[in-house]
Amino acid sequence: MSLMRPILNAYLRLTEKPYLARVARPISLRQSFEAKARLFFHPPLGTRFRQGEIAGVPVTSVRAPWVAEADGPLILYFHGGGYVFGSPRTHRAMLAWLSRAAQAPACLPDYAKAPEHAFPAAVEDALAIYRAVMDRPGGVVLGGDSAGGGLALALLGEICRLNLPRPLGCFGLSPLTDLGHGGESLMRNAQAEVLLPAARAAELAEMYLQGADPDDPRASPLRAGFDGAGPVWLTAGDTEILLDDTRRMTSHLRDQGIEVTEVIERDLPHVWPIFHNTLPEARETLTAIAAWISSLSPVTDDS
Repeated sequence: MSLMRPILNAYLRLTEKPYLARVARPISLRQSFEAKARLFFHPPLGTRFRQGEIAGVPVTSVRAPWVAEADGPLILYFHGGGYVFGSPRTHRAMLAWLSRAAQAPACLPDYAKAPEHAFPAAVEDALAIYRAVMDRPGGVVLGGDSAGGGLALALLGEICRLNLPRPLGCFGLSPLTDLGHGGESLMRNAQAEVLLPAARAAELAEMYLQGADPDDPRASPLRAGFDGAGPVWLTAGDTEILLDDTRRMTSHLRDQGIEVTEVIERDLPHVWPIFHNTLPEARETLTAIAAWISSLSPVTDDS
């Protein structure tokens, strides 16, 4: 482990975790995250960002230097933030580094957020965008972190349910896969977790669900079917409150015959790859994801 790991963990525990525990207004969470992203997260020089719309949903296209629009698969990435905050602006620098490592373009949807837009609005946005890009000649790879990782997996479940053309694969960084919060790590790791306050998990989930069933597979992909899905790559830290969301998701997918790469890291914070500018482990994980993306087989006509 790097020297930066304990420094970053201490910083998050002393500053970000108390902030997330006390601030209730979604607008404050959104503004704070975006301000910190501008300050701390920087893309490779020469990265190209373009704002647009796909299927009526605002998106940010990301291409690292020397990456053409037609290169490789499209990385369709859903940002985290509890379905309440976060945006393409908070995550685009991380995707720029992944675009460079994978030599592939990325697309970050600004999907509908709660509480203004309750479940299943985010899933509907994700599905509409996927329908618009699913026939890309180079294929599509789904990805996301935290709630966005859950959204990517929920989208994969919907793709399988509707028998749409499958993406090449799907990856999740510390994904939120169970909005019923049935994992034991939620309480077991409540003190060890350096970023997310466990006491607010149910509150944020209800802000999104607004009375909907947390066991709906579109909300909790841990309940979804994945017949015919391609490979899945999941990672989490062993001190995260969402650790069991990854472990149980891995078991659920493997029970259905899906090829899963599960990487559990020691004492790294929630969604650590976003700290790519300062944390060596973040860059190592992005490099590993890029190598995995490069290993995926193209979609065949009968897949």
